[in-house]
Amino acid sequence: MRTVVIGGTGHIGTYLVPGLVRFGHDVTVLSRGARTPYQSNAAWRNVDLIRVDRDAEDAAGTFGERIADLDPDIVIDLICFTETSARQLAEALEGQIQHLLHCGTIWVHGPSAVVPTREDAPRKPFGEYGIQKAAIEAYLLGKARRDALPVTVIHPGHICGPGWTPVNPAGNFDLTVYEKLAHGQEVVLPNLGLETLNPVHAEDVADLFLAAIASRSTAVGESFHAVASDAVTLRGYAYAVADRFGQEANLTYKPLGEWDRNDAAATWDHVMHSPNCSMEKADRLLGYRPRYSAVESALTGIDWLVENGKITA
Repeated sequence: MRTVVIGGTGHIGTYLVPGLVRFGHDVTVLSRGARTPYQSNAAWRNVDLIRVDRDAEDAAGTFGERIADLDPDIVIDLICFTETSARQLAEALEGQIQHLLHCGTIWVHGPSAVVPTREDAPRKPFGEYGIQKAAIEAYLLGKARRDALPVTVIHPGHICGPGWTPVNPAGNFDLTVYEKLAHGQEVVLPNLGLETLNPVHAEDVADLFLAAIASRSTAVGESFHAVASDAVTLRGYAYAVADRFGQEANLTYKPLGEWDRNDAAATWDHVMHSPNCSMEKADRLLGYRPRYSAVESALTGIDWLVENGKITA
């Protein structure tokens, strides 16, 4: 298979691209060239790397044709954020490829209602990111139904793993939260700390993409969550992190309404979503189950922060 990965040097691509090479794909990766994969792997020696500015080419109307000119069998799009961009790519590839896989987000659901949330739950997204991703999903799956576009949409949760900062138990990315938990100091959580996060290890997300490719006949025309098999409350997450450092969690609580919405935008965003998504569909249709639990996913990133001196423990 000639497989093109758009945005393949980031969190997911770090694991996905070597996996594709391992399974015998002829892989081309397009990226801005702003970063290298988070982990080294000899498989990258067998990958063609092309530097591209997608935003500029989308604006010029040339990006879709650039991908089509590579004559791919499979295209995996990890960095599409607007319906306009998705339309340009899909229209250029229509009738020419075997499988188009798009990376969405569980933010398409908006706030959790019935949990665990299934893929067929009504979409009520808020915020520009979630609204745009929901529009992309609706367009692509509509093309699958009407025009037989061979597309699969995969919705990751809070992606974790070595190399970057996972969302913390306060629902943001402040490293001092981890340091306070590591030293037994007070940490303030929103409300009663019972809202949820849905972490997932980047390796599990990559493996779900590979499972969808391997089970193309059941994956085409469908969307799938890519999260750990469990969600975790903010409070439970704080307990687990403190325990990792041999400490008791010293927690206090403050109503979300008393958090400055500008200074704590990430906390507001995560608390208002409180995702808790089901992985039953991926198991049933693709035979896929995530390897890492929610807490295990987050701890791999936290351990990396300690090992690389990002936080002191």
